[in-house]
Amino acid sequence: MKSRYQMFAGYNAWCNERLYDAAATVPDTEYRADRGAFFKSLHGTLNHLLVADRVWMRRFTGVGAQPPQLDAILYDDFVALRAARRTQDTLIGRYIDGLSEADLTGTLRYKTVVNPQTIEQPLAPALDHFFNHQTHHRGQAHALLSAILGNDKTPSFDLIVYQRQTGVGLKSMS
Repeated sequence: MKSRYQMFAGYNAWCNERLYDAAATVPDTEYRADRGAFFKSLHGTLNHLLVADRVWMRRFTGVGAQPPQLDAILYDDFVALRAARRTQDTLIGRYIDGLSEADLTGTLRYKTVVNPQTIEQPLAPALDHFFNHQTHHRGQAHALLSAILGNDKTPSFDLIVYQRQTGVGLKSMS
């Protein structure tokens, strides 16, 4: 099971590099324009991805600052946001690498951000949500990029493309 989460951590970092490479080509006014997405702009969506990752990593590890709200703008500057994204992806990879198979069968207890309540659940399904949430909002960012740049300048985030490029996940996972 751990190898599957290691694959998702690698895929997450790979996607984010591709996402930020494309976003770096977007004019600032287009990057910040409210396009009707859940977090309004490409800038808001990228910030939300980082916010949510920090919320979940704090839940998993007990370490790190708790963002004040899910739509917080942690970094107004794109370059600083990208640097923070890379750091976060490194922390995610290290966390996953440090888990044992026994850890993955354990439970997690945390407090929710919206309508605070204490939740206890198995760790593995929480990790499933963590990685799925990233994919969900990267999909929104992809749609925004496609609208701004056109489909031909928007990179693929398909898991199978990552697997083919890296060889990760093409063999049977335990």
